Amino acid sequence: MADYPVNMDVKPEVEAFFDAATNTISYIVKDPASDACAIVDSVMDIDYAAGRITYEHADAMIATVQKRGLSLEWIIETHVHADHLSAAPYIQDKLGGKIGIGENILIVQDVFGKIFNEGTEFQRDGSQFDRLFKDGDTYTVGGMTCFAMHTPGHTPACMTHVMGNAAFVGDTLFMPDGGSARADFPGGDAATLYDSIQKVLALPDAMRLFMCHDYGPNGRDIRWETTVAEEKAHNIHVGGGKTKEQFVKFRTERDATLDMPRLILPSLQVNMRAGEVPTDRDGNPMLKVPVNAL
Repeated sequence: MADYPVNMDVKPEVEAFFDAATNTISYIVKDPASDACAIVDSVMDIDYAAGRITYEHADAMIATVQKRGLSLEWIIETHVHADHLSAAPYIQDKLGGKIGIGENILIVQDVFGKIFNEGTEFQRDGSQFDRLFKDGDTYTVGGMTCFAMHTPGHTPACMTHVMGNAAFVGDTLFMPDGGSARADFPGGDAATLYDSIQKVLALPDAMRLFMCHDYGPNGRDIRWETTVAEEKAHNIHVGGGKTKEQFVKFRTERDATLDMPRLILPSLQVNMRAGEVPTDRDGNPMLKVPVNAL
């Protein structure tokens, strides 16, 4: 891992917030040497059937930051989520911080800008975000140097964010008994996902890995933290030396049986805008339902 500034001696404090409605885990990550922190993969609540948006999950994270006297410096999106809505601008309005995502958000915006017929007023240059990360880019949370690894395959913009001895993998990996994420969304690719997983597994064995989702396979309790060593040894999709050919065959066949995520339509429209809800010509919040487009 000579190309990435890995520092296992830095051990950030990580607090997880589980959203049962979407099986998403969001994180507050605190620099061990200061009061600076980052938030990773926040959630905005939606009652899709009622068309109602609320902020209970985000408010719990905001309250924790305020109670602990922390200073929010970054609001990180590991990718454009297809299963939950980001609360990034809501949190930024309350606490400050910069919103960051991978530079290939431009690809996602172009693809889904067409699917949702967004027109020329929708900017496809990533300008809704404060920072577009390239592979290997560094940033700081307090005195802690962090870096972004480009790990596409689930989506083109997927990034793994490494903060000291903690890596936030988004949907690139699940817990060992959960395997890996699907690779059949527009811009996804199973072979690319395999290669990205190998980049993550090339991190030190003791690196803590934090998941964006967990579904409690076989009825076990929800979990979100593991290690590189555990994934290499026991991940049911890529562990134990499984080859790229084996993975691509399994992932392709498995993905063909999966339904679209329940919240994919609102999630993509909001998340490609950095968490802002689109509006109609009169300025009213409004979501579209493209027919037979996915």
